[in-house]
Amino acid sequence: MLKAHCNLTAQGAISDTLDEANGLPLPCQRLLTTLVLALMLTGCALPPMQERQESRSFSPVQTRETTLGNAIMPLVERHDGLSGVHLMNNPFDAFVARALLARHAEASLDVQYYIWQPDITGTLLLQALHKAAERGVRVRMLLDDNGINGMDELLAAMNLHPNVEIRLFNPFVVRSPKWIGYLTDFGRLNHRMHNKSFTADNQATIIGGRNIADAYFGAGEGAMFADLDALTVGPAANLVSTDFDHYWASSFAWPAAQILPEAPENAASWLQDRFELNRDSEAASDYVRALEESTLLQKLTARELEFTWAPVSMVSDDPSKVLGEESQEALMSQQLKAALDDPRQRVTLVSPYFIPRDAGVELFRNLEEKGVEVHILTNSLEANDVAMVHAGYSKYRDPLLEAGVQLYEMRGLDVVRKKGGRFQAGLMGSSASSLHAKTFAVDGKTLFIGSFNFDPRSVNINTELGFVIESPALAQQLETAFAERIRESAYELFLNDEGELRWREYSAENPIVHEKEPGTGAIKRSMVFFFSLLPIETLL
Repeated sequence: MLKAHCNLTAQGAISDTLDEANGLPLPCQRLLTTLVLALMLTGCALPPMQERQESRSFSPVQTRETTLGNAIMPLVERHDGLSGVHLMNNPFDAFVARALLARHAEASLDVQYYIWQPDITGTLLLQALHKAAERGVRVRMLLDDNGINGMDELLAAMNLHPNVEIRLFNPFVVRSPKWIGYLTDFGRLNHRMHNKSFTADNQATIIGGRNIADAYFGAGEGAMFADLDALTVGPAANLVSTDFDHYWASSFAWPAAQILPEAPENAASWLQDRFELNRDSEAASDYVRALEESTLLQKLTARELEFTWAPVSMVSDDPSKVLGEESQEALMSQQLKAALDDPRQRVTLVSPYFIPRDAGVELFRNLEEKGVEVHILTNSLEANDVAMVHAGYSKYRDPLLEAGVQLYEMRGLDVVRKKGGRFQAGLMGSSASSLHAKTFAVDGKTLFIGSFNFDPRSVNINTELGFVIESPALAQQLETAFAERIRESAYELFLNDEGELRWREYSAENPIVHEKEPGTGAIKRSMVFFFSLLPIETLL
């Protein structure tokens, strides 16, 4: 296979280089090795794509007699043309919903994600998919190859199951370190599939901002993300399945067997041991218990789960966006603009990575001049997990405030987990240390939920997916939460009488005004300033 030939060639080059550079200091040896590896791989391309097995989503009619079909179809028929939406901002609920859909699917599971990690929750959900395959469920996994570090062995072993098929979107030739690929093929690999969906029997789907990793489900250590998902049934689920099929059949979805290394010896038993070791760990106990104690499925099958029924339209980029071939009119950003029409009263926007650029500032200025109130929540520097994005955003704060926008930044709160306790995060007023939800409401009538950030990368580079929901109840739910709880977890930004940027914190009895980026040191602020000087905004 060409992939193997490229890797062997690179290994030989490294060996020869190290022999020649033996007398150099170790840092120089490493730099020289990296440069030679990059040069050797410049001509290393993906192997020709082998013939793929054709498959399509089952229709809701085909899966009507499944457990999920029997529970959902009568509700859907009772709300002709509408979709049922159940919002989830609690990370345990979001985990349990996915695990239960996998546990009770009987026909198919189609999952599409940007990031899937081999940690506690990622491995538990992978095990749930494998158990479904063991029951005869067809499992299709479409994963962006940039977000599956450390997963090659697990996925290779999973892919051997006759009921599992895994495809990798826009894959890397060199598996480790993957960043080498950016040196040799940046133009292609810079484009990623940022879509996120989890669909069972084409009856129920989960879309939103969450990836599959501990940080999104409140497990482990480090940053914890405040996020938002929509568990949706009805016509919207079928729209997601149709979109999944489009990506699945695209020329960018490579059979995993062509890209991944060979699976470990005795793959089935190795995989089972890995699953059981994770499930039996103390770290996984809260999630196993949450799954066993959950009443979500009972409520769903008894038709007691609370749904908001509303017209739902899907907005999605075409996979051809990876090659820059999608027309401007077909971009998801333009679909959103058309779907949301002209705001008349207020816009409430939540975006963890927010780089409006001059055009965005002008848009918000025009809205404010027309009497439309604009409220924006994004991450502060202390909460942002990507400092370069903050560098791209920070230069627009003054113009936004001058335009009349009410701007807030999520505080980087310390997350304290008690042993045996559950991390309870809401979209606002939570104990999360970083914002990750992507949502906005317009005029208290329309709500967007999806993977789309208000930044150049979502607009022009990555593919995205989301729902536009015409529901005053859900739109006002976001607006109410914003109005009532924003001060609990965010700084309010303002310009003082001298026009200087300030941050107002309401955590104490009396508000505290910060003169510099709160919760950060001089080194981090200097890094952001340095990044702001680089011509990289279009890549962020």
